[in-house]
Amino acid sequence: MVNSSGSIQYLWFPVTPFEQNCSLIWCSVTNEAVIVDPGGSSPELEKKITELNLSIKAIWLTHGHWDHAGAGKYYADKYNIEILGPHIEDTFLFESLPEQAARFGLSSETEAYLPSKWLKEGDSVEIGKLKFDVLHCPGHTPGHIVFIEKTQGKAWVGDVLFNGSIGRTDFPRGNTADLLSSIKNKLLPLGDDIEFYPGHGSSSTFGREKRYNPFLK
Repeated sequence: MVNSSGSIQYLWFPVTPFEQNCSLIWCSVTNEAVIVDPGGSSPELEKKITELNLSIKAIWLTHGHWDHAGAGKYYADKYNIEILGPHIEDTFLFESLPEQAARFGLSSETEAYLPSKWLKEGDSVEIGKLKFDVLHCPGHTPGHIVFIEKTQGKAWVGDVLFNGSIGRTDFPRGNTADLLSSIKNKLLPLGDDIEFYPGHGSSSTFGREKRYNPFLK
C-alpha cells in the first residue's frame, strides 16, 4: 500500500538477505521519483515504477555498505540516472563493494563504482516540488548522510537510528562517539514529531526514540 504524507508518497521494498528497506519516494504533484538505498534489485520495485508511471530522476544513497548500495549502478544504468550521495568519506566502501558482497557469497552480483556526485552537510536534493536537506551523520560509516524533508516532517536515516536501537559501529571506520553525536546533536533537535524511516525495521519518531530508546539514555 502506498504511504502518503502531503505530496510525499513512498513505498518500502525489502532487499538483500538483510531485509534492507529500499525506498521509492515520489512527488504526487509531478510523479518524479527517486530510489533510496537500493542494496539489491527488486522486481516488485520495478513493477511499481511501471504501474505508477513514475519518472525516476536519481538514486540517493545514505552510505556505502553493500546492503544499501549494492544495486546502485544497476539502477543507474537501467534508468539512465545519477547516483547522489553519500559523503566522500565513504569512498573506501564503494571501492570495496565486491569484497563486501563476497563475504555473503554474492560477489558475482556486485561491482565497484563511485556515485555521480558526493553530498555534504548543507546540500539539498529535490524530487519534483519536494526539497530534502542533507545532514552528514557519521558514526555507522564516516560518510553516512541523512535526507530530511522538514516541511512534512519526514526523514530517511539509513543505519544511523532505528526503532529502539542505533546503528552498529563495529565496521571499518565506525565510531560510537560520532554516531551518538550525530543522533543527539543533529537529528533529535529537529523535533519530536519528525517521522523517520530507517534502513532496517519499522519507522518511528525522533520523540519516541528520545523517550524510549535505551541506547540514547
